[in-house]
Amino acid sequence: MKVRLSPYNPEWINEYKKECKRLKELFGELVIQFEHFGSTSIVNMKAKSVIDMMVIVKNIDKVDQFNSQLRKLGYDIAGEWGIEGRRLLRKGGEDRTHHIHIYQEGNREIDRHLIFRDYLRIHKDEAIKYSTYKEQLAMKYHDTKEYSKAKRSYVSELEQKALEWHKKEKEYE
Repeated sequence: MKVRLSPYNPEWINEYKKECKRLKELFGELVIQFEHFGSTSIVNMKAKSVIDMMVIVKNIDKVDQFNSQLRKLGYDIAGEWGIEGRRLLRKGGEDRTHHIHIYQEGNREIDRHLIFRDYLRIHKDEAIKYSTYKEQLAMKYHDTKEYSKAKRSYVSELEQKALEWHKKEKEYE
């Protein structure tokens, strides 16, 4: 896929909510909660117009029972896709619109994603730096695979800052 960064779009929140409704109708009581994360969840951050959302479920194995229905709704089923205990769904093909990350409650990846999101929402200066860095990379790398690989170390460092921030915040509670 080509890297296409867009300015922040408040419509992303509505698209997230619509997808939550669709998935809640399908999964029903299996769903514990939904979370919008990734760059489209950070106000004023440039992003690829792909909405990252998390679905936290009671039992990850039961999700697989819905694969045929998910395909009918336009989702590509990617399985764990490199993260144990996750189910990744992609929607939109080459013009991707959504990445749905499904985790069973208690999976350690949940906190990692949400802490990173919350850190960027609160530390707007870090979000601006990250957004600027992504713009620079998008000018250099036109393919999402190369782009994602190039930003990996930056994101890892930023994620470490977020985890340290979270740890300090919890100490003060």
